[in-house]
Amino acid sequence: MNAVKLVVALLAALTLTACATSKSGGAYSRDQTRQEMQVRLGVVESVREVAMEGTQSGAGTFAGAAIGGVAGSNVGGGKGQIIGAILGAVAGGLAGSAIEDGVSKKTGLEITIKLDNGQLIAVVQEADERFQPGEKVRVLSGSGATRVTH
Repeated sequence: MNAVKLVVALLAALTLTACATSKSGGAYSRDQTRQEMQVRLGVVESVREVAMEGTQSGAGTFAGAAIGGVAGSNVGGGKGQIIGAILGAVAGGLAGSAIEDGVSKKTGLEITIKLDNGQLIAVVQEADERFQPGEKVRVLSGSGATRVTH
């Protein structure tokens, strides 16, 4: 039974890792590659740190419920095992959902830019690159995404 628990735990960890997505200015999804993007130039007006919510794909809930159900089924015997499995699955599902949200939360930047045409825009992306007010930047837009780069 310990081997089953280990396999379930490993699958849960892999599932949660696979769900992490990047909102970095330097990360492109496969669908965004080989697509033309509009490039606009501007100057950073302000930069503010923001919290980017975690994902809720359901993978964390599923993995947590599986682990909790297996662990709970080891409690007692007969009907106790069934009740333990159900309670373990519910508790594990709640814990898995919270873990997925926490693992996928990221720090982001809200970058306000005055474009060369006078328009003022704001873009939120992961805080993997630093921007300073007064700095010249490029704003790339296309395929449903906008990003700020140096």
